[in-house]
Amino acid sequence: FRTYHKQLLTLDMRLATRVDLIAVEEGALRDAFSTKVNMRKRGDAFVLGDRAKVLDGTISTESGGDENAAAASLPPINAHLASMNGEKYSYEMIFRSIISHLIDAATNEYIFARQFFKEYGQNDCWEAIFGKTLSLVLEQLENYLFNCHDAIAILLMIKLTHSFKRTVKARRIDKVMEPFLDRVANLFWPRLKMVMDAHLRSIRGANAKKVGGGDIHPHLVSRRYAEFTCSILLILNRGRKNVGESNAEGLATPSVNQNDNSSYRGSAGDMLMNDLDVMLEEMVLLLKRLADVHATNIKRNVFMINNLDQIITIFKERRVSGKELNRFSELLVQQRELFVEEELLQTFSKMIAFVQQTEAHMSRISAPRSARGVAAPADVVNPDVVESLVREFASNWKAGIEQINRNVLSYFSNFRNGMEILKQVLTQLLLYYTRFQDVIRKVWRGKPPSFCKDLVSTSVILAEIKKHALAI
Repeated sequence: FRTYHKQLLTLDMRLATRVDLIAVEEGALRDAFSTKVNMRKRGDAFVLGDRAKVLDGTISTESGGDENAAAASLPPINAHLASMNGEKYSYEMIFRSIISHLIDAATNEYIFARQFFKEYGQNDCWEAIFGKTLSLVLEQLENYLFNCHDAIAILLMIKLTHSFKRTVKARRIDKVMEPFLDRVANLFWPRLKMVMDAHLRSIRGANAKKVGGGDIHPHLVSRRYAEFTCSILLILNRGRKNVGESNAEGLATPSVNQNDNSSYRGSAGDMLMNDLDVMLEEMVLLLKRLADVHATNIKRNVFMINNLDQIITIFKERRVSGKELNRFSELLVQQRELFVEEELLQTFSKMIAFVQQTEAHMSRISAPRSARGVAAPADVVNPDVVESLVREFASNWKAGIEQINRNVLSYFSNFRNGMEILKQVLTQLLLYYTRFQDVIRKVWRGKPPSFCKDLVSTSVILAEIKKHALAI
């Protein structure tokens, strides 16, 4: 086993190092002799991808057959052949090969020992035969974990370990092998906690300027966070039968469609779920710190929208939903509403301010009057101001919509997101102008003033809005 393990270690691709954290300084992503970010350093350690296939033979709901037979049918890696072919594997594949090979050998030795030494007691000789081998495997695993920073690999190995528990139980060697597998699992959890804490510290202590917060487009940090969280939740969900059910691993497997009030009490998954909850809130705070680097409110809104949209898109692509997705969706709605107001104020600030102030003023002065009582127009508004607003809007509204269209297309990298926001901005503009016309009608109920002929019909504005919406 010592030789086999050494051979397998030469095949380890080692996806994560100690600097592969969710929030990392931009300088760590650059090559030594370049100012450009190395795209190869962007996120393999955070994406689950095909790595979940290591569990395919151990999850009965995935394989459709007997899980123990499926696990036993997966052959260990042929180290010599893999080396000749230049193949590389993530460590959870190497771990699976070592333990499955160990369990096969232990099964044969245990059966032989029971038959050959049965007159002296079936377990008396087991420690003498296999004790050193088990200690060696534990020592090698502990040495590897000491420098392992790959949370995805550790969690996959936890799932594998508990699947192997079911295998040894089915083979009736659990009396001698289950204590060993318990010790293996006990090595994983503390290390997983350390890696999760390192990610949390990286987010909590991230300096907005050092991680590169000067761009309004989606940030690397938000992509890493989304990929990492989705990977963790997808691994936990593998083999789930019922929502929130604790499986044989003693690890609650939260549904990918988990509700906010899901309970994971009494399981080893409590720690991991709590870390994800804390990470969620710390990520929101980090995005706000990164947004504050920008000088204007509208750029802060755009940065938040782009990053929240990126996180939500990744969650939907990975088909992961739950409280994380709900939280970011709520924040996205809030930021879109703020952006709509900020964008409209760039071009139509005078009309918007007039509508808001006049409506508030009219609500105050009309309160003590009868239902038909109306104040004189001059008591409510300045006719000259209203006339100037009407003529200004009539001459500038098309140019204003064109400017909004250009801004939205330049601000948002996601086509679908930009289209939705543009529709929202133009719809809000139409609502403001409708309210503006309502104010004029209420003030001049008897005889409309002459400048009313310059009012733009809402149907004309709506037609222009539809034209831009279709042109995106």
